[in-house]
Amino acid sequence: MSGFRATAPVRLDFAGGWTDVPPYSTREGGVVVAAAVRLYAHAEVTPHDAGYHLVSQDLGEEQELGSADRLEGEGPLALLRAGIRMLGAGPCSLVTRSDAPPGSGLGSSGAIDVALVAALAAAQGRRLPVREIADLACRLEGVEAGIPGGRQDQFVSAFGGFLRLVFRDPEASVHPVALQPGFAAELERRMLLCYTGASHFSGDTIGRVMRAYERGEPAVAGALDGLRTVAVRMAEALRAADFSRVGALLSENWRLQQVLDSGMCTPPMARLERAMLDAGALGGKAAGSGAGGSMFFLAPDDPRKAREAVRRLGMRLLPVRWDPQGVRPC
Repeated sequence: MSGFRATAPVRLDFAGGWTDVPPYSTREGGVVVAAAVRLYAHAEVTPHDAGYHLVSQDLGEEQELGSADRLEGEGPLALLRAGIRMLGAGPCSLVTRSDAPPGSGLGSSGAIDVALVAALAAAQGRRLPVREIADLACRLEGVEAGIPGGRQDQFVSAFGGFLRLVFRDPEASVHPVALQPGFAAELERRMLLCYTGASHFSGDTIGRVMRAYERGEPAVAGALDGLRTVAVRMAEALRAADFSRVGALLSENWRLQQVLDSGMCTPPMARLERAMLDAGALGGKAAGSGAGGSMFFLAPDDPRKAREAVRRLGMRLLPVRWDPQGVRPC
C-alpha cells in the first residue's frame, strides 16, 4: 500500500536562541541565526482501514485508536494525535522517527512537526507552501499539543539553509544569510558537533526563565537582550566569513545562555568545553537550550586534535553537513 513521506532537517542554532520564546519575543522581539543540518526527521502516512495506527520509533511507542474521538488527550504520542486532528486526516497509519539522537538539542521535535505536517497534507493531496508548513508546525507544537517554546526549530527545518529569523509575535520574518561558497564548505569541515548525552532540559526551565523575565530580574532580562545582540552580530560575521569572530560569538552566546538558568551547563558539557578550548577551538556553545544534549565548536584549521579530545571523553561526534533545501515531501 503506497504511502506519503516527508523529511525535514534539524538545525544548529548559532545565536539568539531563547529570544524567540514568548513573552520576550512578543514584547521585545527576538532574533535567531541558525542553519539546517542534514540529520532528518521522517514522517510516513499510509492508509489504514481500522482507525489510526500511530508509531514514534524514537520513543518506542505505538498506539491503535479505533476512531477520531480518541485522538484527544495527553501522553507520549500526543503530538501525532494533535497533527491528525489539526489537519483533519482520516484513518491512517502515521510513523515518525529522527536521525538525531534523543535529547540532542538539535530541534528534532520541531523537525518532526514539519515532516508530520507535510506528510499529512500530502496524504490529502495538498502540497503546501513552505511558509504555511512552518506556521502550521508551530501551531501544532505550541497550540495543539501545548508544548512551550519558541519557533526557530520549525522555521529552520521548513526553509533550510542559513537563516536570520526575526520574531515579533505573532509575526515572523525569514532572511537568508548568504555565505561565500568557500566559507560555507570550510565552516562545515571545521564544525564539530558533539553529543554529550540526552538533555535534561524541560518545559519547566522555559517557565522558570520567562517568569524571571516577567518579574524584571535584571540578569535574565539583560542576558536575553544580549543574546539578541549576539544574533545580529553573528549574521554579520557569517556574511563576512570571519572565523575568529564567529567562534567568539558562539562562546559569548553560551556565556549569556548560562546566565538564564543555573542548570544550563552540565558537568560533561563543562569538561567538553575545557577540552575543546585546550585543543584550539575558536569557540562553541550548546545546541538548543542546554542542560545536556549536544555542543558544537568551531575547530582550528587542523581539527584533528579537537576531534581526538572528543573521542578521549567518550562522546559521539555527529556529522555536520549544511542542508540548503529544508522540508522535502517525498
